[in-house]
Amino acid sequence: MSKSSPLITPLLVSACVVILLSFAVRASFGVFQLPIANEFGWPRAEFSLAIAIQNLAWGIGQPVFGALAERFGDRRAIVAGALMYAAGLVLSSFAVTPLQHQLLEIIVGFGIAGTGFGVILAVVGRATSDENRSISLGIATAAGSAGQVFGAPVAEALLQVYPWQTVFLIFAAVVLATLFALPFMRAPERVSRAQLEESMGTVLKRAFTDPSYVLIFLGFFSCGYQLAFITAHFPAFVTEMCGAIDPSGMLASVGVTSTSALGAVAISVIGLANIVGTITAGWLGKRYTKKYLLAAIYTGRTLAAAIFIILPITPTTVLVFSVVMGSLWLATVPLTSGLVAHIYGLRYMGTLYGFVFLSHQLGGFMGVWLGGRLYDVYGNYNAVWWIGVAVGAFSAIVHLPVRERPAGPVAVPA
Repeated sequence: MSKSSPLITPLLVSACVVILLSFAVRASFGVFQLPIANEFGWPRAEFSLAIAIQNLAWGIGQPVFGALAERFGDRRAIVAGALMYAAGLVLSSFAVTPLQHQLLEIIVGFGIAGTGFGVILAVVGRATSDENRSISLGIATAAGSAGQVFGAPVAEALLQVYPWQTVFLIFAAVVLATLFALPFMRAPERVSRAQLEESMGTVLKRAFTDPSYVLIFLGFFSCGYQLAFITAHFPAFVTEMCGAIDPSGMLASVGVTSTSALGAVAISVIGLANIVGTITAGWLGKRYTKKYLLAAIYTGRTLAAAIFIILPITPTTVLVFSVVMGSLWLATVPLTSGLVAHIYGLRYMGTLYGFVFLSHQLGGFMGVWLGGRLYDVYGNYNAVWWIGVAVGAFSAIVHLPVRERPAGPVAVPA
């Protein structure tokens, strides 16, 4: 009987550290929405566009960094990403016009691509056994949620002491700290000889002409739309729309005395719930058909968003929504990345998942930008919220026809 491969390895731990710190910073940008807009007297759409551009650059950069990692090595790609991420934050701290913020977010977005899911999940996927791959991808994804748990509240706390410019500099140092995890990111790649002999062009052509890949690409759009909109606008949404905090209630007893603090806590609660959600999704992905799990997750998100906006918005509904949405938040990532690896192989998983992730970030761009634009037009987020409900239902449907079987030489040697 062959010995089972260990689930927890130094590589998996170090990958989780990189994603955790990268996403802690990334998840905090919504907290800066009001301080920056208020300091300069900008309309809501200006900083929203900066975050939207960040999401778009992240998406464009993902297949680029995936290809760089497969050509020059994963760790070199991560170093390049961390340096760009930190540089973008430092330069943004000196920005005083909307255009400066918007252009510098291109650098930040590319930096997130180099330290985010596309590169890191490909490393984990290639270095993990078939037995553990789905749950390992879930654990690595959950690390991003762990970063989200404390990223927004830490940013909110720092903003009570320092100006937002100083907080950006602190976060730049946090991003550079991820480089200390890189020496442990060494492992043999579980790729078959047939995969090694195939060129990237051959694999990309096979994927781009496969209707299933197109459906996966389209389906990931709504995930990006919903996540980016909520990350960027939910703190401001809660601040303005939520009923008052009861000064004698449980929230006040733990220090949440304002709706702005509740908005930051809501982002943290989403991340906390998603730690469980993503690990569960990874565990289920090994046992059940991934496309049906994805359809179920998008259906759950659609219902949760629709019910939340219909009901009166109170501190209780905010927290309940955060728990429900959080449990489904990044649960799509281990399933989508695992689906790409299962159908098209591990050799170019980073590049192939990177292109799929581009759809996610196109959705993210639309969610963040429309959030600010439609808010300035209508004075509320209702229209953009209902668009999110519609695209969520669309994603639930388009995953159903995906053909979940290998489309080439994907066998992994024993």
